[in-house]
Amino acid sequence: MHNLKRKIGYGFGDMASSMFWKIFSYYLPFFYSNVFGLTLVDAGVLVMATRIWDAVSDPMMGIVADRTNTRMGKYRPYLLWFAGPFAICGILLFTTPDFAYTGKLIWAYVTYILMMTVYTGINVPYGAMLGVITDDPKQKTVYSSFRMFFAYGGSFIALAAWEPLCSFFTNNFGLGVAGGWQWSMVVIAAVCLALFIICFFMTKEVVKTKSSVGVGSDFKALLSNKPWWILIAAALCFNLFNTVRGATVAYFFADVIGSDANMWLFGLTVLFYSGLFLSIGEVANMVGVALAVPVVDKFGKKNTFMLVNASLVVLSVLFFFLPVTPVGMFGMLMFQIIISVLTGIMSPLVWAMYADVADYSEHKYHTASTGLIFSSSSMAQKFGGAIGGAAVLWLLSACGYVTTGDALIQPQGAISCLWSLMSFIPACVAFIAMCAIYFYPLTTEKVKTIADALRERRSAAAAAVADNFNDVNN
Repeated sequence: MHNLKRKIGYGFGDMASSMFWKIFSYYLPFFYSNVFGLTLVDAGVLVMATRIWDAVSDPMMGIVADRTNTRMGKYRPYLLWFAGPFAICGILLFTTPDFAYTGKLIWAYVTYILMMTVYTGINVPYGAMLGVITDDPKQKTVYSSFRMFFAYGGSFIALAAWEPLCSFFTNNFGLGVAGGWQWSMVVIAAVCLALFIICFFMTKEVVKTKSSVGVGSDFKALLSNKPWWILIAAALCFNLFNTVRGATVAYFFADVIGSDANMWLFGLTVLFYSGLFLSIGEVANMVGVALAVPVVDKFGKKNTFMLVNASLVVLSVLFFFLPVTPVGMFGMLMFQIIISVLTGIMSPLVWAMYADVADYSEHKYHTASTGLIFSSSSMAQKFGGAIGGAAVLWLLSACGYVTTGDALIQPQGAISCLWSLMSFIPACVAFIAMCAIYFYPLTTEKVKTIADALRERRSAAAAAVADNFNDVNN
């Protein structure tokens, strides 16, 4: 029961992070171009520049976290220290000041960079906790599954509530569209603040690690780590797949599906809108997370990774051929559910594989750089988000997408681009991820061997410390 409490508590942390991250990934590009008032090109450069800074800052935070030692633990204290700034920065990010265009652009850069810096400050240590919350490789997959289950639960709540919240504040308080978006984020930020604090009190670090080498040695070991390079490439592609599809959805529904489209669902006529599409996808993600442990137990981590991405390639290509009719829209929803189940399986799998890479590094290079390893996973996530979010905006701009005017009728080039962004482009990314992971060397047997060796080494080190202590006291 005590371990269950920790697993649930650990899940609350990514529940908070994912509520913010999904809003950033899926709605922030649309907010900047259609609410805040930036051009598509400027919004794309903004997303790319700030996410690159965010990705670069991750290893720095990993190094700092690895060398933090408090009575509360190594990584866990950051949940408490950064929860408040995290909530405040999210609100500022969705605030539209009454400035001229240049002033608004500067505001956007400052608030976005500040938000991503704080996100790094809390999320990198949180991710690294997976390496010290248990020393059992199978339990790491279980903890990772709890993490992603709650993450998708938080994403579902945020995405399902976002458009109704925006409409509620816009229509009932005279705030305007910009004010409605800002106060919607106030609500989300308050929930995230509470979740991070709960996560802090419900978790505990049980594995004691200490980095006994310099920063240069940590980086040298990291850059020599072949499994790390392969997993970085594959994880970047996985996050790019999710970001491209997610960032396109608001545009796709606005200009391809339409705001008053209906579909048939179990004999009922249902309004088909982006919030429904995304939030049902989050529920399907949760199903995938629940399936992750038994699927990985059956096929192994590497084989599961390859099978899932092969399926994503096929499904993404088939999505292109669905018609914009009630039956076709039902098909789109079914494809979204299946694709989301598969990406749900992938999410805990990737984090568990990073834990294996951290163990491999400690075993081979005798350096406990768990924070640095896990910060690289966050770096891949953010690079994928940076490239994906910016690419969507730039491609739409290049294809003539229209953001201003009384009656926005998109040219055929922009419509074709939106279809490609929902189908062929994600399919290519998933194919690259599948090819990359083919060369990943950490099989199930090798991971078990490494875990057993590390357990013996840590026990011997603890016994040596105890003997030295007894010698001193005698």
